[in-house]
Amino acid sequence: MANPYLPGWEYIPDGEPRVFGNRVYIYGSHDTAGSDMFCDYKLKVWSAPVDNLNDWVCHGDIFHTRRDLDHESDTPWTDGPLYAPDVVEKDGSYYLYAYIFGAKGCVAKSDRPEGPFTLISKYQIPENAPQVMVDGWFVDPGVLVDDDGRVYVYCGFEQSFMAEIEAENMTRIKPGSYIPDIIPTEEPFSFFEACSLRKIKDTYYLIYSPRTGSRLVYATSDSPTGPFTYRGIIVDNGVEYPGGNNHGSICNIKGQWYIFYHRMTNHTIMSRRACVEKIEILPDGTIPQVEMTSLGFEESLSPYREVKADIACVLKGGCYITEKNRFVRPIVNITEGCVIGFKYFEFGQDNGSSTMEFIANVEGSGSRGKMHIHLDAEDGDEIGICEIGADDGLIKTVVASVTGRHAVYFVFEGTYGGWFKESFDGKIMCNLISFTFIK
Repeated sequence: MANPYLPGWEYIPDGEPRVFGNRVYIYGSHDTAGSDMFCDYKLKVWSAPVDNLNDWVCHGDIFHTRRDLDHESDTPWTDGPLYAPDVVEKDGSYYLYAYIFGAKGCVAKSDRPEGPFTLISKYQIPENAPQVMVDGWFVDPGVLVDDDGRVYVYCGFEQSFMAEIEAENMTRIKPGSYIPDIIPTEEPFSFFEACSLRKIKDTYYLIYSPRTGSRLVYATSDSPTGPFTYRGIIVDNGVEYPGGNNHGSICNIKGQWYIFYHRMTNHTIMSRRACVEKIEILPDGTIPQVEMTSLGFEESLSPYREVKADIACVLKGGCYITEKNRFVRPIVNITEGCVIGFKYFEFGQDNGSSTMEFIANVEGSGSRGKMHIHLDAEDGDEIGICEIGADDGLIKTVVASVTGRHAVYFVFEGTYGGWFKESFDGKIMCNLISFTFIK
């Protein structure tokens, strides 16, 4: 399953991946296409068997702050939007920690990881607690059930804090356990939001978003209460792509580590889809930064199937992905100088032919141009040029035969010159829907 790894119409940002039993679950916020606000008033959960990460199943809604056609509200004290939850297992039960924008957060419980979850209570705050806890927001809660059974919550917006939760009830903050600035706001930490804590062997990894919010970075400690040491960037969703905030975490699935994160669509920072990349944790505990790709859980993609444009991992020059309807998500606003990239395709072995065919499905704009097809970089080997016409339909060309594993880049050029050039500078050439190669 390519990135995004959920169906294209599903928008699950802030994903917290958890393996329970023989399935991996993704808990996150829920966006809508082209929305002018972050998140909505419900949480959903998807899961896949650890043996088949291409078989994601939707378990539906699991928690609500507003009544809808099928559910009553779970939060009588507020109808605010639900942001960035986390779910942990303790003694055979599953606990959902919800952040509700502008209102006190809460804890809910289920006997199944897929929910639905039933409200237990708001966070229970000790007397004389700091104001940030009294307010009860607990922004972006990341929860750890440690090997000794103790439970910790990490959270914050523009300033982090942590506290211990009483394991007997999973809702009450233990008096005296509050620690401010568990991740400092100063460089190199630059804490902003999106705490997520994972324990790997004897090391505690705190994944979070710094002030340069398109990134997910990490810090480590030999104690759940710190101090933490800044270690570096894991992934940056703003590298050669329309950036925005980021939120996610790492997860080990059958011996392979992954970073789960999200990307922006629909020309907004409030319409985000779930993505994943394979990562490596080195013997010294460090995580080398990974690039954004189109791969998702795949090793390589096939260039000989229809490739949907919305799995692009490089978008430069002002073009972007937008959802026209649940089935069509083209790349739009393609003008001269735009670059669109996909990583990575396996073209296979040499079949004795020196050429193959390239076909793309586009929506015309009444303009004309050229699409240069490159391998591995926008200035890499050019294997062909496609003429873009004024109308909708298929555009095609003969390209050089390709073998092996490569990224594919499209670089767009206007074809108007002379008196016409000034009139057509910045004019949209086309929208890209999909493409394929044919040997």
